[in-house]
Amino acid sequence: MINQLMLDFEKVFGSKDGAEVYFAPGRVNLIGEYTDYNGGHVFPCALTFGTYAIARKREDKLLRLYSKNFEKVGIIEFNVDELINVKEQDWANYPKGVVWAFNKEGFSIDKGFEILFYGNIPNGAGLSSSASIEVVTSVMIKDLFNLDLDMIKMVQISKLAENKFIGVNCGIMDQFAIGMGKENHAVLLDTNTLNYTYASIDLKDASIVIANTNKRRGLADSKYNERRAECEDALKDLQSELDIKSFGELTEEEFERYEYLIKSSVNVKRGKHAVYENQRTIKAVKALKENDLETFGLLMNASHVSLRDDFEVTGIELDTLVELAWRQKGVIGSRMTGAGFGGCTVSIVKNDCIDDFIKNVGEAYSKKIGYEASFYIANIGDGARKLS
Repeated sequence: MINQLMLDFEKVFGSKDGAEVYFAPGRVNLIGEYTDYNGGHVFPCALTFGTYAIARKREDKLLRLYSKNFEKVGIIEFNVDELINVKEQDWANYPKGVVWAFNKEGFSIDKGFEILFYGNIPNGAGLSSSASIEVVTSVMIKDLFNLDLDMIKMVQISKLAENKFIGVNCGIMDQFAIGMGKENHAVLLDTNTLNYTYASIDLKDASIVIANTNKRRGLADSKYNERRAECEDALKDLQSELDIKSFGELTEEEFERYEYLIKSSVNVKRGKHAVYENQRTIKAVKALKENDLETFGLLMNASHVSLRDDFEVTGIELDTLVELAWRQKGVIGSRMTGAGFGGCTVSIVKNDCIDDFIKNVGEAYSKKIGYEASFYIANIGDGARKLS
């Protein structure tokens, strides 16, 4: 693939002299959804597919971006001194936002570059194609401009681009998992402190299966920001009497004792999910370390129910895939993953049942929803890096 991408770069930009190759994976979150901006724990892993970037520094101030995923658009070109979110430039706003964020953080990006992107993450699937392009751009900028910063700083810069330039109030999970991923491991991240540990993923005779609803969703246009605002309002109500900075500091019992402080019944449900999901994530990682896959699966199932009923971010497509999965032989656990409103589910399925799982769930989903789902057996890979 790399050789072909180099040839594509040469075709688009005239030569491949001086071009370097970078990669950032997609991610899937095993459990811990909508906890990352609520000061809780998340448990994602990096995947082996993601975003490739072939890049070369220029001596002038032009940024020239091309994506093989949007070939009809052609080269998108702008000046490094004119970093503005232009709706018509669509995907290019993500790498543009990263350049903007580097400058905001005091790194002088005063020269341009030309870059060819290719991503094999399904767009809009909830596997973090946007964070992947942000982090691969960060890795590329660090290398081309010989900057002194570590991966966690690049992760934070990528998140800044998403929050302030794109306008999506995401937490740090996506960028962190993509930057800090480790082969055959998931990352238990405390989003309140950024303390993290790696946990080996040894599923014995089972595998992670991702199912894509194939319902496209635009994260910035979804109810993502609305959910964050609801959580912030609920937290403010609790802070009228409690000395806490986030939902991640509360146990289930403490939340139930003080939930009366939350003025809105809707916001009570949002806060309940944030607290209970954080505790589910801690329990799930403990179960995994004890080789208790049954408990891990039950916690995954409970996570989906909470996301459906308390956080209300699923929808008929995700609920259909998960409910079908729960009925299948060999399924240890299944839940939606990502921001919801479409996107993907993640299931742990015994290997000798995977073929029947895909066939049965796929047929029933297509019959009910009217179009097909896509299925992937996930392999867990390393985080973002330079490849050449």
